[in-house]
Amino acid sequence: MNGEGAAFYARRGTRLADLWTLLHPPYTAWNMSYVAIGAALAPTVDWQVLAIMLLAFFSGTGIAAHALDEYNGRPLQTGFSDRELQLLAAGGLILPAILTVILIQYTSPMILSLLGAGTFLVLAYNLEWWRGLFHSDLGFALSWGAFPVIAGYWTQSGTISGSALAGAAAAALFSLAQRSLSTQARFVRRKTRNCCALFNTEEKVKRWEKDELLNTWEKPLRLLAWAVTLLAIGLLVGKME
Repeated sequence: MNGEGAAFYARRGTRLADLWTLLHPPYTAWNMSYVAIGAALAPTVDWQVLAIMLLAFFSGTGIAAHALDEYNGRPLQTGFSDRELQLLAAGGLILPAILTVILIQYTSPMILSLLGAGTFLVLAYNLEWWRGLFHSDLGFALSWGAFPVIAGYWTQSGTISGSALAGAAAAALFSLAQRSLSTQARFVRRKTRNCCALFNTEEKVKRWEKDELLNTWEKPLRLLAWAVTLLAIGLLVGKME
């Protein structure tokens, strides 16, 4: 890997910086926003249930999934030991299980099926089970996009509606865009030392250095992360009015 960060949000040098990098803050907020969007699409919102769900997804995806991803190949090059990553992953999966038991009193025992599906998706995607069968564009779109919307909606209403399915489809498409952009950015950041692109326009040559080239993918990623997060906030505020 070159001397640059492994991602545009990556930090180095301290334990706190490693934790910040491991949590993938823009992407974790993006994923949690889908839960909030799903809840906001429901007829009514139980704010306690939503808060518990957001905490569960933060723990399961923000901590456990990213710890497993780092454990499986060290893409971020953090300073966490294998043992520490294992403990983070285990703790990140245990907390959602505890929260799911609490949520049974607000919903129904059927929520255990959501816990099972979510745990399976975290493990199958990040540990690349079955030769990476789930670690694909479609796997990412369904597990990191569609599933949180469905989970957010069902825990509020106990059903699945057309609006929930449309919201899940939109989240899947946003996730496909995210993966398409981030795949290219990761390759340039992590697999190249120096690169440039030359463009001939009107007989003039423009040279793009590595930072400029990265910006073509990472700027849209930043904007999309903020856009989805603000959309979720806006929908929730609308529910309060």
